[in-house]
Amino acid sequence: MKKVILVIVILGLAVLFGWQTYRRFAEKSGGSRGRLKDVSTAVQIMPVQKRDIRDVRYFTGSLLPKSQFIVAPKVSGRLEKLHVDMGDTVERGQLIAVLDSQEYAQNVEQARAELKVAKANVLENESARDVAKRELERIKVLREKKIASESELDEAEAAYKTAESKYTVSLAQVEQKEAALRTAEIRLSFTRINASWEGGSGKRFVGERFASQGDMLGANDSIVSVMDIDVLIAAIYVTEESYSNVRTGQPIVISADAYPGKKFAGKIVRISPVLQETSRSARVEAELFNHNHLLKPGLFVQAEIEILSRNNATLVPFSSLVSRESKQGVFLVDMDEKKARFVPVITGIITAEWAEILEPELGGHVVTLGQHLLEDGSSVILPEKNNNHDGSGNTGIKKPSGSVSNAGGRK
Repeated sequence: MKKVILVIVILGLAVLFGWQTYRRFAEKSGGSRGRLKDVSTAVQIMPVQKRDIRDVRYFTGSLLPKSQFIVAPKVSGRLEKLHVDMGDTVERGQLIAVLDSQEYAQNVEQARAELKVAKANVLENESARDVAKRELERIKVLREKKIASESELDEAEAAYKTAESKYTVSLAQVEQKEAALRTAEIRLSFTRINASWEGGSGKRFVGERFASQGDMLGANDSIVSVMDIDVLIAAIYVTEESYSNVRTGQPIVISADAYPGKKFAGKIVRISPVLQETSRSARVEAELFNHNHLLKPGLFVQAEIEILSRNNATLVPFSSLVSRESKQGVFLVDMDEKKARFVPVITGIITAEWAEILEPELGGHVVTLGQHLLEDGSSVILPEKNNNHDGSGNTGIKKPSGSVSNAGGRK
């Protein structure tokens, strides 16, 4: 029992000691916070700017040819001759390849011979029909004179009808053989493979070669690919954050690592109505004119899209933004009293260097360095030249770039 009482007493003393220590610490901390306003803090300042600002988003993607097709034979055979190679220019209707045509030429000759036989049968059946017709007319005359019998007349009519039917069949066989000849000639023409397309320019380029001379090809086996690179498609993927700000006809600027420092202009022509579930992004296609053929399909590109821009906007350095009591704002400096006043703000376009202030209307100078040590109303120590802000009006502030990145920016 004595041990229990002793333990309780010791715990009570420990709690009392801890409470006294906490009160003293809290009083000291509160006092120090209260004195922050009285302690002058060295800061750097910059003037509030009136400049133009652009909200530019950056995306990545690949280049695709606007038009591309595969040249392939419609019939099987050995590739006898290939007239183009990778990178060659191809004109509309140009001969690309030739297949071994001996078998198809023989089929044409056979079809022609069968057509001749069919035409000969027509002449033979036509003669037999004419004979049967004359015999029928003779029997009719004899029957009128009561010389020929009724059965002889029936036999003559039947013979004429049979001859007429054979003649009609022979005519149909001629048409059939003519169709077979045309089919054989068409299949023979398929051994000469030409590149043809509708619309666009009259010249295109061979992108890839899939077969070599001497290869045995089946119908629809690929020989070469032909593409139009006068106009390219930049396929990029836009995140859901920026999707609602992208529209058809919007200008776009493309750059590629293959050509450092070069920019290529285009415009958005298609926007997918569906966002991919895995990446939460939508495919956007932009069209670029590539008359000098510098850009090539398959290049990895970066795309710049201007989402929003404002002229004569109120800007402060991005580094001047701070949070106090869950409110975003800036410390505005009273140059006469050397005091910093916290002003809550509503921001607009934010870039890596600048932030647009929508509300309230700001003027003067804001703190850009040392603001984490300030409270509302804190005294500040300004640089001797007020951050290069001398009486000449030269602030020494660099203007915002005409094209700025908004990585992590908001609208």
